[in-house]
Amino acid sequence: MPAAYLIVDMQISDLEQYKQYMAEAPAAVKAAGGEYLVRGGKFEVIEGDWQPARVAMLRFPSYEQAKTFYDGEMYRQARAKREGATAFFNMILVEGVDAPVV
Repeated sequence: MPAAYLIVDMQISDLEQYKQYMAEAPAAVKAAGGEYLVRGGKFEVIEGDWQPARVAMLRFPSYEQAKTFYDGEMYRQARAKREGATAFFNMILVEGVDAPVV
């Protein structure tokens, strides 16, 4: 079963309020079996027109676990803390590929 990835592009407009979200979201991610691969950090556009503001990427063991995380009560509570703290918050869920058999 392939892993699944949540990819987020956001622009924080109220850092103090966003910190409340950042304080709660990691526990919800961990409880659902996920992990952060990217959470902010240095980046550059090397091809195309996409101009992200801040990027995050999370990995979950499966697509279903990622959906369970997103729909779960812990993350719903964290999302409520984020309300109004971002100018935009775009998130996609994408299924990875199975590792090749060696």
